Amino acid sequence: MAIFLNKESKVIVQGMTGSTGMKHTKLMLADGTNIVGGVNPRKAGTSVDFDGTSVPVFGTVADAMKETGADVSVVFVPPAFAKAAVVEAIDAEIGLAVVITEGIAVHDSAAFWAYASSKGNKTRIIGPNCPGLITPGQSNAGIIPGDITKPGRIGLVSKSGTLTYQMMYELRDIGFSSAVGIGGDPVIGTTHIDALKAFEADPETDLIVMIGEIGGDAEERAADYIKAHVSKPVVGYVAGFTAPEGKTMGHAGAIVSGSSGTAAAKKEALEAAGVKVGKTPTETAQLAREILAG
Repeated sequence: MAIFLNKESKVIVQGMTGSTGMKHTKLMLADGTNIVGGVNPRKAGTSVDFDGTSVPVFGTVADAMKETGADVSVVFVPPAFAKAAVVEAIDAEIGLAVVITEGIAVHDSAAFWAYASSKGNKTRIIGPNCPGLITPGQSNAGIIPGDITKPGRIGLVSKSGTLTYQMMYELRDIGFSSAVGIGGDPVIGTTHIDALKAFEADPETDLIVMIGEIGGDAEERAADYIKAHVSKPVVGYVAGFTAPEGKTMGHAGAIVSGSSGTAAAKKEALEAAGVKVGKTPTETAQLAREILAG
């Protein structure tokens, strides 16, 4: 089972013909992802060969969907043009847009998030500034390494790309139903709560791992949601226990102001909701093992 992405998903890549898009399209294909096209208005009508797999290039998302039945787009478009690319995907009403691009202006992210909402949220946005999502053994939409885990019973939702990879590797012998990197920017499409809701409804996810980090109140809101709506065991990790107050750390959203947004406050809120929280990623993985062995 899976959330948001499975072996039936037909994936297109906006920005496929750029160097980053080419590199990761090749890797996604190697992971078994059903990539049916790329989008580049200047190269429409051409195709790109990836180790013997020919992938056609279309002028627009709408054209690609019409010709291939695509229902997922992965966006590798530079920051200045990313808003237009996401708006195009929303206008075409593709079901899922995975925005990998880092460095998109918060104003642009807020604009395309609001635009998706105004159009009835027909397009789920994951990201921006995220590693994407993977359903091991089925499909990989983004930049998560496909060889660090296997299919299994754990659902993972994470703000941090690097910690996504570490957690998948730590628990590789158990495996994952799906892993979703939601990104750490101040404005993102899919939230911890969206993923928790989907994992709760997925019959083949037995346990959820949630990775947060300092800044904002997303983890506190997720804790409230878990308390009210999630029956499955959840283990958590919050990055940034040693972060200095008032300094932005790494992700644009990771800034502590006053007592809100600290790792300690988030840990406290999650534990009050019954979530076991590890002090390190390794300890968090061990907590997951103990619950599943239970």
